[in-house]
Amino acid sequence: MDNLEIAKIFSRIADILEIKNENPFKVRAYRRVTQVLESLPQEVSQLYEEGKLDNIPGVGEGIAKKIKELIETGKLNYYEDLKKDIPDGLLEMMNIPEVGPRTVWLLYDRLGVDSIEELKKAAEDRKLRELPGMGPKTEENILKGLELIKRRAERIPLQEALATATRVIEPLKKLKEVKKLSIAGSLRRMGETIGDIDILLTSDEPEKVMEEFVSLPIVKEVFARGVTKSSILTNEGRQVDLRVVPEESFGAALHYFTGSKAHNIRIRELGVKKGLKINEYGIFKKEEGGEVKIGGREEEDVFKSVGLPFISPELREDRGEIEAGLRKELPKLIDLNEIRGDLHVHSKWSDGNNTVEEIAEAARSRGYEYIGICDHSQSLKVAGGVSEKEFLRRIKQIRQIDERIEGIKILAMSEVDIDSEGRLDYPDELLRELDIVIATIHTGFKQDRATITERIIRAMENEYVDIIAHPTGRLLGEREPYEIDLDRVLKVAKSTGTALEINAFPNRMDLNDVHSRTAKEEGVKLAINTDAHHILQLDWISFGIAVARRAWLQAEDVVNTYPLEKLLDSLK
Repeated sequence: MDNLEIAKIFSRIADILEIKNENPFKVRAYRRVTQVLESLPQEVSQLYEEGKLDNIPGVGEGIAKKIKELIETGKLNYYEDLKKDIPDGLLEMMNIPEVGPRTVWLLYDRLGVDSIEELKKAAEDRKLRELPGMGPKTEENILKGLELIKRRAERIPLQEALATATRVIEPLKKLKEVKKLSIAGSLRRMGETIGDIDILLTSDEPEKVMEEFVSLPIVKEVFARGVTKSSILTNEGRQVDLRVVPEESFGAALHYFTGSKAHNIRIRELGVKKGLKINEYGIFKKEEGGEVKIGGREEEDVFKSVGLPFISPELREDRGEIEAGLRKELPKLIDLNEIRGDLHVHSKWSDGNNTVEEIAEAARSRGYEYIGICDHSQSLKVAGGVSEKEFLRRIKQIRQIDERIEGIKILAMSEVDIDSEGRLDYPDELLRELDIVIATIHTGFKQDRATITERIIRAMENEYVDIIAHPTGRLLGEREPYEIDLDRVLKVAKSTGTALEINAFPNRMDLNDVHSRTAKEEGVKLAINTDAHHILQLDWISFGIAVARRAWLQAEDVVNTYPLEKLLDSLK
């Protein structure tokens, strides 16, 4: 079993324990293990073979035994026993926004609803509004949530798609028959959600490569098998298509299958004007005797043939990249190695898994110049928000550790809640003690557009608020963005000097690429942060970089590419 499969089982265990109203600390332990496994860079099965399960952060003896049982037998008796008391449909219902463990049990206990299909029918028949604590609005929100679930089934988050692609690509790379290999499609363009996964390669012995592909452990079903193309369904229900193309056509095929469709159409139109035909087989020029192939081995050939410089895959959406290329005005996109620090990391002071020291050491090992310890403020009790009483004690500890650890600056920060009326969770006399203040909304998502917009604007107008975190509040596949007038927010952010965050947490990616590009065009600075709750999640900064590159951002647009002194000077 791979990391994601094991993580899913532990997540399900936590769900069942919640439905059964078990000890919340036990539930939280399984949630944390799930997070660790989802972000673990190594496969758990490899650690098991090396006898290093105890090296996994936060995994004690009990969890290690369960992981061992899953790897050795493919199932977990503890999980199987737990499931006996809970219909499978209840766990699926918990994936729906608005439906938590207590609601699931209420629906099952009062209405006998034990599947998504029955829930949909009960909502459409207006039976939910009769239950205590529910009403017409809840009914409406559940139906919207069901639509969200349907869309989520069709496309998967970038993180999950990359993990799946890696599990296909790594064994194929080791084959001596494989020469060139690359992902393609929206995954190569680093879209926030992905449909099918496309992989291209070259080989003189495609039959052997296809045999390996359709026999991978990840394969649940083989849809199609051929010499040049095969399609599989993975154990998680994701389609992966593998194409073997001639080496002399690899560049043209890679461009074609990377897309987007709109970008490809524009490239072909430019080619027609120059008397060229451009497709997945190559670049062809019409001559008296017929068509002559003039390129296609390298992807650069495609762009060069129509008078363009190489365009990064993230930009290929027909959003002006062709015009910018023709004018020789394509931006030098931000790169991962330009990030000097992460300004949104949670420690054990709130709901993080690591101490301040552990976070600082992990950040230093990544070559960061600074790291922001950014715990929740007091009102978010579910996330262990730091009380006013503990506020100064926490800052004092951070300052002491900062003095002790060399080679990195540890910044005392806080993720401060914006309440329903736009007030901040701490008074100004405490906020002024922090190096950087991030403000955000964690409650009241259903307020109207004007109210939510005013809340954020009021926070930005506070002289101590430097950054607004995950500004639209969305969770990919789980929660739609709240209503917000982003045009107004950007204007106020510009006038107050407040930066907006690109939250790199894989299920957030908030701001998205379109909004981030608008922010850049309005002159608003951005910060790319992970919102990490475990040091392994610091690697998720790459997802924020993907958003930024799709948004045409350069290093100067992002405050945490600045040296420390410039960073602090650029904020309030």
